[in-house]
Amino acid sequence: MKINRSYIIAAALFILIGLWFAVNNIGKDNTVIGQTQAQTRAAIEANSQKPTVQVRAISARVHDNVLELYGQSEASREVDVKAETAGLIAATPIAEGRIIGAGTTLCRQDVGARQAILDQAIANKRSIETDLNAARVLADKGYQSASRVTAFEAQMDGAKATIKQAQIELDNVVMRAPFQGIWERQQAQIGDYLAPGQACGLLVDLSPLHIVVQLTEDQVSAITKGSSADVALATGQNVTATVAFIEAKADPATRTFRTVMHVPNDDFALKAGVTATVRLKAGEAMAHQIPSNILALDDNGTVGVRYLDDKNRVRFAAVNTIDEDDNGAWVTGLPPVARVIIEGQNFVSEGMEVIPNSSYNSEPASRNAARQ
Repeated sequence: MKINRSYIIAAALFILIGLWFAVNNIGKDNTVIGQTQAQTRAAIEANSQKPTVQVRAISARVHDNVLELYGQSEASREVDVKAETAGLIAATPIAEGRIIGAGTTLCRQDVGARQAILDQAIANKRSIETDLNAARVLADKGYQSASRVTAFEAQMDGAKATIKQAQIELDNVVMRAPFQGIWERQQAQIGDYLAPGQACGLLVDLSPLHIVVQLTEDQVSAITKGSSADVALATGQNVTATVAFIEAKADPATRTFRTVMHVPNDDFALKAGVTATVRLKAGEAMAHQIPSNILALDDNGTVGVRYLDDKNRVRFAAVNTIDEDDNGAWVTGLPPVARVIIEGQNFVSEGMEVIPNSSYNSEPASRNAARQ
């Protein structure tokens, strides 16, 4: 059977077209495969260049806003007990360091001629009193004028005033404690001469003990009279204080307000002049508890925390520490829920894309349990 030549030509064309499509598709497949492989390699290389950091998702919670301040303890009052008259010190009956009551004799000067002056004033009063009585009798009988009696009465008033003055001068040789306190320092010794106004010694009152701190302009509005505070003294003693006074006018040099707190100290066991760390509660705030060691500084020296946004880019939030305990620092300034960088924060910068370690993506179980 003879095959039509046109059929042969059509079949050949069909085969050629098929071969052409086959060759072209093979090239395209190779190109697609090559592009996919290149993209995969680029992605792998890009990921391999991203730093890995460990993060923890931390939610804000209500916490006390605690101001940690530094100050010192002071005596509630102290005074130099001074001489009111001139004379030699004859006795110092109280040893330094003793707790004494008000009115206790601290120093005594030599009496000198003061007793003799008082005795003379008393004798003069007796003489005038005798003359006054005689004048009154004579005046009643008409032998003495009333003006003579009046003159003797005036002399009697003068004599009484002289006695009073002599008694005060005699009493001034004794220097007494004006209030209860500790006889802190004996400044004058037996045989020393004291003129009026010179000190015999120092008396200190430590009940209550004062704790003095300085509040900044941002802090003063959060503290009120009567607020309580925990005080840790450098001597190792921990006490509770009550705010008794807040200065109404700021120190022009420091722009701070002097604040005084009272601590009961009836037994005088607490000392003045001791460094004090004061923790004052100033309301509540929404805060995050973070490890203290993740706090960092930005280029401007601002204290803050590095965390990740929803695209795993590093962000920096300036924070304010409101409290600190053994479990870390409580800070404000972060988003309500933040994935903070726990490790690696010092090797990344703001805007950098990183790979978070998922093993640190949640708060510790102990904190979650405590929060529930």
